[in-house]
Amino acid sequence: MQVDPAELSPGELVSRIQDAVERDRAGIIVIDSLNGYLNAMPEERFLTIQLHELLTYLGQSKVATLLIGSQHGLIGSQMSAPVDASYLADSVILMRYFENRGEVRQAISVMKKRGGPHERSIREFSLDGGRIRVGEALSEFRGILTGVPEYEGAHSPLMAKDAT
Repeated sequence: MQVDPAELSPGELVSRIQDAVERDRAGIIVIDSLNGYLNAMPEERFLTIQLHELLTYLGQSKVATLLIGSQHGLIGSQMSAPVDASYLADSVILMRYFENRGEVRQAISVMKKRGGPHERSIREFSLDGGRIRVGEALSEFRGILTGVPEYEGAHSPLMAKDAT
């Protein structure tokens, strides 16, 4: 369901989510984005308290929850998130733009995973034609997370445009 944060309070959103879980037996909830949710809250501390309560409820109801948070800025070390909800999450996945050979590319990495080991590499990824493509680890680069990588390898591991 698409929700306009200017028309629906965070409390009303929580009520609709609870209805979807109880009435419709929703198994997954996606909040895209936390930025809109934050803009509807008068103070950030209320947002984190309400998010904690909502995520506790959803976890106890065996509902998978995805929270999408946009960062301010596009490329470089000046990027920042408007709210840090990572302590509430079981897993945190960072998706980042970076520049390579005159193109804006995308990288993905697992920053946090509760309950076991996780992939520590930074990999290129793309969303093309409804498909998610994850490439090889970008091990021959340094600085991917800054958005301006430096190539240090003998050959480029980046995905070819026609790779599947």
